[in-house]
Amino acid sequence: MAASNRTQVLRLYRALLRASQRFTAYGYRTYAIRRIRDAFRENKHLKDSEEIQTLVNKARTNLEIIHRQWLRWPMAQSLSFYIGILESIYTHWSYS
Repeated sequence: MAASNRTQVLRLYRALLRASQRFTAYGYRTYAIRRIRDAFRENKHLKDSEEIQTLVNKARTNLEIIHRQWLRWPMAQSLSFYIGILESIYTHWSYS
């Protein structure tokens, strides 16, 4: 692996680990960290630059997904909170 590819992959690896630390739920966080480490270990001996670039692109896509999930998480928590309140109000005040 060329030096530039190596630094690119290491930066991506660190960014993925940092992003996965933002998950507040312990299960999601530990699964993401374990999966990232396993995937990079499995592929650390690759020599084909095309295959490396394909995996780097997949990792970047996964990093974007983690960022999107992290940005949506507070909204999802508050939304589920309000839905829970509305459901409890509806069940207590429904007319049968």
